[in-house]
Amino acid sequence: MTQKILVIEDEPTLARLLSYNLSQEGYDTKVIDHGGDGLQEALQVAYDLLILDIMLPGLSGFEILSKLRQKGNKTPVIILTARNAEEEVVLGLKHGADDYITKPFGVAELLARVSAVLRRTQSDEAALDKQKSLEKVIHAGDLQIYPEKYEVSLNGDSIPLRPKEFEVLLYLVQRPGVVVTRDDLMNIVWGFDYIGGQRTVDVHVSSLRKKLEMNQQSVQIDSIRGVGYKLVTRVLKK
Repeated sequence: MTQKILVIEDEPTLARLLSYNLSQEGYDTKVIDHGGDGLQEALQVAYDLLILDIMLPGLSGFEILSKLRQKGNKTPVIILTARNAEEEVVLGLKHGADDYITKPFGVAELLARVSAVLRRTQSDEAALDKQKSLEKVIHAGDLQIYPEKYEVSLNGDSIPLRPKEFEVLLYLVQRPGVVVTRDDLMNIVWGFDYIGGQRTVDVHVSSLRKKLEMNQQSVQIDSIRGVGYKLVTRVLKK
C-alpha cells in the first residue's frame, strides 16, 4: 500500500521540491500552505507521515504539533527548521516531533530521514501489536485465559493444560451457557478429517474438568446427556 505524506509548507519553491521528490520516490504526497488548514487535514485524514515547517501562516508548526498530540494523533512528524536553530529543534522534539531536517538540505538526506522515520514507526507498531496480542486475556469466572500463549491461570497461578484441553476450554468459554455438541468440538478442535471417535472428546473434557475443579469452583463444565457440553460460570460468595 502506498504510504501517504502530508507536507505543510508555505514557501512555494521548497513545497514543490518536497512534493516532487517524495512523489518520485513513490509516496502519495499532498501539500498545504496554511497552518490551520494543515491541522484540519492532519486530523481528518490518516497519513503515514507529516513534514511540518515551523513558520507558517495561521498556526505555527509548534502549535500544529501540540494540538495533534493533545488530540491523541500519533502520526510521525518531521519538522523543518532553520540551520543553527537549536532552540527550534529542542522545542519541536519536546512537542512530540519524531525527527528534524535543517534547511537547506539535500534530497538524499530528506529521503533517508523520511524512510528511517517510517521504518522505525512501522517497527514500533508491529512490536506494540505483538505485545497487545500476547497480553490479550479472556476472563471466565476466576480464570484468566491467554489465547495467544495457550495459558490459563487462577490469581496468577498457572493451571497446566494440554494443547487440546486448552482448545476445548477456549471454545466453550467463547460460548458461555451454550450447549456445544461433541461433533462441534471434534470438528473445531481436532478437524473434520480426524478419524478418532467422540470418545476422544469425552476423555479430554473429563481431564479438563478435573483440572479445573481441582483449582477453582467458579467455572464448571456440565454434561448434557446425549448432546455435548456446556460451560457455566458462577459468582462465588466471599
